[in-house]
Amino acid sequence: MTFGTPKYDDNGDIDNAIIYCSGSLGDFSGINKILPLTESGDAFDADKYFFICMSALGSPGSCSPSSTDLKNKFPKYSLVDVVNFQKQFLSEKFAIKHVLGLIGNSMGGFVGLTQAIEYPDFQDFVICGVSSYKVAGHDYILSKFVDEIITSDPDYAKGEMTYSLVRTLRLACLAEFNFGLSKEALRAMTNEELSADFETFGNEMLETDIYDLKYCNESCMNFNVEGNLDKITAKVLIISCKQDPHFPPELDGIPMSEMIENSKLLIMDSELGHLCFNELETISDELKEFMEEFGDS
Repeated sequence: MTFGTPKYDDNGDIDNAIIYCSGSLGDFSGINKILPLTESGDAFDADKYFFICMSALGSPGSCSPSSTDLKNKFPKYSLVDVVNFQKQFLSEKFAIKHVLGLIGNSMGGFVGLTQAIEYPDFQDFVICGVSSYKVAGHDYILSKFVDEIITSDPDYAKGEMTYSLVRTLRLACLAEFNFGLSKEALRAMTNEELSADFETFGNEMLETDIYDLKYCNESCMNFNVEGNLDKITAKVLIISCKQDPHFPPELDGIPMSEMIENSKLLIMDSELGHLCFNELETISDELKEFMEEFGDS
């Protein structure tokens, strides 16, 4: 998905592209999270920037276990592979050699940091939202738990969906339910409301391919760029959320901001928790201030 206004340098190359990187198994529509801030004069003014969002390697609709029908024979991939896949796409489809910046939430933040490390000169800025520099502690255990649920089913090795695997997929997805909304938002709901939402979430996630989930979860589970953050030369805006159950600021955003030179930390206050990118308009002034440096390409 693209929108906005491409601008070109003297060589005829697009020089105002901003890439949006969606969260785990998200597709190109993830960029809709910034649409409220794309009007004239807003932080992501569509008259100033050209936005591109692709379905990442491993995500449904892109090259993935489900779309290739390779299922459990699909090659394992890392976040570096995801970055290289994206760079190749940008080069082949848009002849883009350099982007103005990247915006990523959750796993998309992993992608943004990885690209800034692997290719320091490829972007001027990175906005890394509700994300981290490594998967560790409680978040690592959650990933291990999801992996254990999936691989413990003997039918996983068959490479085809069975009744047992459908049930296993639902359980693996439900393990994530408690890590979206904030603890405060969940506590404000009645048990009846929670039960209904829990049931609905499990049913909706049955549309996920269990092999896509397994491979994506594994690529994130092994993510750790702590030792390479000093390679980042782009300006970095780190957006954390005080109520994020996945990546709380004190464990992720704050230490990351201390390790990345030329970075700025912004902590949101949102009961949406890990899903706070759905209300970026609450920090529109801060985002506009950060983007002012990058408005005149």
